[in-house]
Amino acid sequence: RSLSERGARLALIGLEKAELARVAASLTGEADHWHADVTDAAAMLRTARLVQERFGTVDVVVANAGVAVGGLFRHSEPDAWRRVIEVNLIGSANTARAFLPALLDSRGYYLQVASLAAFAPAPMMTAYCASKAGAESFAHTLRTELAHHGVGVGVGYLTWTDTDMVRGADQDSTLRELRSRMRWPASRTYPLAPAVDRLATGIERRARHIYAQPWLRTAQLLRAALPSAATHRARRALPALEPASATIPTTLLGAGGAANDPAPRSDA
Repeated sequence: RSLSERGARLALIGLEKAELARVAASLTGEADHWHADVTDAAAMLRTARLVQERFGTVDVVVANAGVAVGGLFRHSEPDAWRRVIEVNLIGSANTARAFLPALLDSRGYYLQVASLAAFAPAPMMTAYCASKAGAESFAHTLRTELAHHGVGVGVGYLTWTDTDMVRGADQDSTLRELRSRMRWPASRTYPLAPAVDRLATGIERRARHIYAQPWLRTAQLLRAALPSAATHRARRALPALEPASATIPTTLLGAGGAANDPAPRSDA
């Protein structure tokens, strides 16, 4: 909505077909939507062609599809753990590959949505942290390959923000308890609107780094110290949480996780 109000024409792509249609219809500017799974490389290629046929040009691509699971790695369900990597990392690469020809034509901009989890390890979030670290590195490396073509590549960083994924995480009693033991400002859930406005402004500026919460810029500067700090706090928090974590099923969090099913996901 923020981008639409700033004059962007929008192509919305994702799994939640009814939600995509509802949002597209609610926007003030021109918009269309396609139902596709980012982990399906062939479907993303077809969808990219349809988007280009519909709009003629693609100036900006935002790779924002993401899912998460919680729980200790040794108790995690392998397929759910793998799915997080497939969506968050492989899906981002599929998105970039599908739209890269259009971005090369327009000398456009690709934004990879990452997370504080890309450089700050969070216990019980191994798949999410690994996927976001990989997505961050992928985007930085892609920038080096595309700079001489005039294509910009940015990385967006968010911490706990009021989305359906975070609300889903708060329904997991062990994750909720673990979060309550974090220090401020990492323990807080941040409102969506300011984060979205910073992302939209960063897209307009073709920014290399976008921090949805301003304090993440400082955290980025301290990233070398964060693994040791996280380990120190986990030593104290995890002994009380491990027994409960072992009994909680590994499920994808939030509405995005609920939309993840084995049925075919592309109309393209």
